[in-house]
Amino acid sequence: MRSTGTVAELVRRQWGDHRPALKHGPTVLTHHQVVEGAAARAALLADLLPTGGEPHLAVLLDNTPEFPLWLSAAALAGAAVAGINPTRRGPEPARDILHTEARVLITERAHLPLLAGLELPGVRVLVTDTEAYAALLAPYAGARPGDAVVAPVGGDSRMLLYFTSGSTGAPKAAICTQGRLAGAGHALAGRFGVRPADVHYICMPMFHGNAVMAGWAPALAGGAAIALRPRFSASGFLDDVRAYGATYFTYVGRAVQYLLATPARPDDREHSLRLGFGTEAGAVDVARFRERFGVELVEGYGSSEGGAALQRSPDAPQGAIGRPAPGDDLAVVDPESGEERAAARFDGGGRLLNGDEAIGELVNRGPTPFEGYWRNPEADAARVRRGWYWTGDLFYRDADGFLYFAGRTDDRLRVDGENLAAAAIEDILARWDAVAAAAVYAVPDPVTGDLVMAALALREGAAFDPAAFAAFLRGRPELGTKMAPRFVRIVPRMPVTATNKVHRVALRRAGFRCPDPVWFDRDGDGTYAPLDAGALAGLLARYAEHGTRPPGG
Repeated sequence: MRSTGTVAELVRRQWGDHRPALKHGPTVLTHHQVVEGAAARAALLADLLPTGGEPHLAVLLDNTPEFPLWLSAAALAGAAVAGINPTRRGPEPARDILHTEARVLITERAHLPLLAGLELPGVRVLVTDTEAYAALLAPYAGARPGDAVVAPVGGDSRMLLYFTSGSTGAPKAAICTQGRLAGAGHALAGRFGVRPADVHYICMPMFHGNAVMAGWAPALAGGAAIALRPRFSASGFLDDVRAYGATYFTYVGRAVQYLLATPARPDDREHSLRLGFGTEAGAVDVARFRERFGVELVEGYGSSEGGAALQRSPDAPQGAIGRPAPGDDLAVVDPESGEERAAARFDGGGRLLNGDEAIGELVNRGPTPFEGYWRNPEADAARVRRGWYWTGDLFYRDADGFLYFAGRTDDRLRVDGENLAAAAIEDILARWDAVAAAAVYAVPDPVTGDLVMAALALREGAAFDPAAFAAFLRGRPELGTKMAPRFVRIVPRMPVTATNKVHRVALRRAGFRCPDPVWFDRDGDGTYAPLDAGALAGLLARYAEHGTRPPGG
């Protein structure tokens, strides 16, 4: 994704362009106004940042116009933006801000309670929706792009310090340079034919790499406009798309499932949208989205770290993410030995027959655009080993080179000595008519290995019918004999992280001892019964008998 260009160059070329560029409710800014605003903020930043420190600023904002304005300002000034997750609580926001060595924090009044009582030594806090902020910016209104820089601007200038999800341990700040971000923008703009008339609807949070790399950057590269939603809303999605004339959007995690769970409307296909691009929607929901809304969803694979990427082609089999980009050397290997795994074999129903031999971790054995984590050599060493980039994701590969996502390495399921792909089981469960969202994860078997547990969020008005669920499973030829869930947890809403990814750590931690209804197939014969107090006591006795620790204990 590298480019000889910079994000600063993409911003500067908008000067003098008076077409609409940024839409947010009734607010509409032209491309020229965006550059004017960015230049003013770059000049302010140059005066605020102390000499001798890192040229970093932290941004704790919802998706408001200030966020892309400060991204553009940082690009012009040669500074880097650290996106701060507003769902983190307690001392965590301060930890993230101080870890990135930011000297300026951009926030809004709605997020000030998150900062109450936190110590942020040496950090200047600017609150955007205040008179004081407007007065601070006013003297810089006449600035032009290039008037003020805090560090030399080039392709290797740090542009983003974007935190990983951080579902386990402290999140890591992945580095993205101006060259890589500009390259990503050019690549996606070319791949999807982004035109100046397009409008990119950004409803995923801009503190996360998906919205910036796959939404904002290709719009900037293609000269398109962006439309902002402060926070994702499934019920407001179509109304926004129509109001803004949006043609493209990005998604991640369960956002597509939330959209499909909204009540169908006769005018579901009356909109300007032509394409959605993201990850983890699943083949079933991609088909459902196309059928209901008439919009093609393109599933991709990548990360803020940029260590590996897959490209989907029209001839990809159902369930496949895609193939490596030309010139990439991606392989599926045994996480311990590094030996390449066997090619996947399937039966007539598409069921993976040799998961134990085929599932492994995806690695990039060639040159990688991964640029490291900020001040975290241990994480760098864990990510790059033997000269390879280790994605932390499980895949399997068919004989034609197509790659299939099997889950995260910490979502590994090993049942009766066989490796199972959580993603493949989720894809099957998603086909049950009553299901709005499904997550599959491992809980420890009382004897050895794992048992399969599923969390199901049901469609509005649906109830869990154990006999109907068992009949559905029996009717799926692609469901292997060890893949059926032994535990089914019915959740009112799937727990997710701030980026709409399923919070599997929380699900695994609770296991079957949770406040939600849990159904248990005690004998593995498809007979599901409520896990009541008596059944739970008997199950816990089995763990005690074998000296194993149950989840949630």
